Amino acid sequence: MIIFLIGLYVQLRPENGVLQNHSSNKKMDNSSDIHDHSKDQTYSRPDHGMSVYIGKPVKTLTTHFGKPQRVDLSPYGYDWWIYKKKSTGYFQAGVKNGKVTTIYAVGTRLDVAPFEIGENVEKIYSSILMDTDMTVQTNEGTYRFELSEEDLNIRPLVRLGDIYAQLALDKFSGKLLFIRFMDKNTLTMLHPYEMVYHGELPESVPEDDPKWVDVEKANARQIFDLTNIVRARFGLKKLAWNTALSEVAYNHSKDMADDHYFSHVSPKYGDLKERLKNGHVSYAAAGENIAAHYTDGPAAVEGWLNSEGHRKTLLEKDFTHLGVGVYQKYYTQDFMKAP
Repeated sequence: MIIFLIGLYVQLRPENGVLQNHSSNKKMDNSSDIHDHSKDQTYSRPDHGMSVYIGKPVKTLTTHFGKPQRVDLSPYGYDWWIYKKKSTGYFQAGVKNGKVTTIYAVGTRLDVAPFEIGENVEKIYSSILMDTDMTVQTNEGTYRFELSEEDLNIRPLVRLGDIYAQLALDKFSGKLLFIRFMDKNTLTMLHPYEMVYHGELPESVPEDDPKWVDVEKANARQIFDLTNIVRARFGLKKLAWNTALSEVAYNHSKDMADDHYFSHVSPKYGDLKERLKNGHVSYAAAGENIAAHYTDGPAAVEGWLNSEGHRKTLLEKDFTHLGVGVYQKYYTQDFMKAP
């Protein structure tokens, strides 16, 4: 799988180059043994914090945090329970068959032991030895994840007892942005790194399944939420949702998927300026970020934040509105400054 990113800022900044990420490629291994995973670096699972909910009945989560603000569909067998608590901040809990299988922690007041949101990268690397290989065994097979140098720098993986933590590091600020805790079945389903496996490959909901309509809407909402959270962290004003911008963004994501291209310039509908005009959107300035083949909306946001051009667009202080459009695994953010 290849991951792409392109950023564009109309009138204020030229188009950024294409970034390619090969970290989700999969290779079948016919041998009976891939790797002796007993040599992998393993740290104790914390006895407090958000990670303790992984594997627990969802009732343990609702007892502490109450009901979620909304429930979003994912293509990976779990539903995202979205929490926006003033006391702790934003997080998403993946719930499957009545149990918590993954947590995406964002809020700076959340207990994400043994880490801290906003923690300096140097401190993390001084206390945790990062593995370039990580082997996971499930009932379906054996899976070896191979982390590249880029993976180690911005999205390393840490084994905490019987669960895993994927760290979203900000290479520009040198801090921990977000953290994704997950069980082994979720990790093999997402396979966010190069992977060699022996056995069965976990399958997500096919992209032509009607459920993807709700998945796409969920990813768009999560991208919008996370964008405003990140902007607030950097002292920037939050962006207002704009339906017309979202329609332009969605149409571009769908057009790229349908016509098998990846660019700000549509062979049919032109560049961003033309598409905004056709969408009857008035603006003083506008910008666009696009991405493809990320596992979900949060992963796409992480990618944009670790690319200089996309980051500048996402953190542009003069923008006032945002529209997000997702079609399958094509993601588009359209920003504007109101006229």
